[in-house]
Amino acid sequence: MKQLLLSLLLLTGTCAHAQTKEKRIIYHPEANAAAELDAAIKKAGAEGKHVLIQAGGNWCGWCILFHDLVDANDTLKNYLNQNYEVVLLNYSAENKNEEVFARLDYPQRFGFPVFIILDGKGKRIHTQNSAYLEEGKGHNSKKVLAFFKDWSPAAVNPSTYPKK
Repeated sequence: MKQLLLSLLLLTGTCAHAQTKEKRIIYHPEANAAAELDAAIKKAGAEGKHVLIQAGGNWCGWCILFHDLVDANDTLKNYLNQNYEVVLLNYSAENKNEEVFARLDYPQRFGFPVFIILDGKGKRIHTQNSAYLEEGKGHNSKKVLAFFKDWSPAAVNPSTYPKK
């Protein structure tokens, strides 16, 4: 009887975990990453924005933590939406998106998540190792906002620099 009860508890826990994990899908292995990236570049160019690529996978706890931080923080979310087109680039056993990662000069060498900034023409202008944005068991919102600001279109446009 104890074994049956223990088995039922384990099965219930496994099912609950699977359901929770299923709800946390933010990366889509089936997506056409190259087409999504091209569309984001086109839209960013037309709107005077940059493209922020968050590369990672649903298997990556740090990737989910970063996504949740930005999604729950209005300051971060608003700044991101005003200055960037966002692409969630999947890297997983189901789809490593090797051609897209090659096109971006292999940013996966930094681990996950890794962030790539492209200008509105698709030129890579920065690759950011997530470790520099981390603090404790998550990402530091002040560091994340500073990162967003440091690579925004205005920040890399010399015409916006103060005149001496």
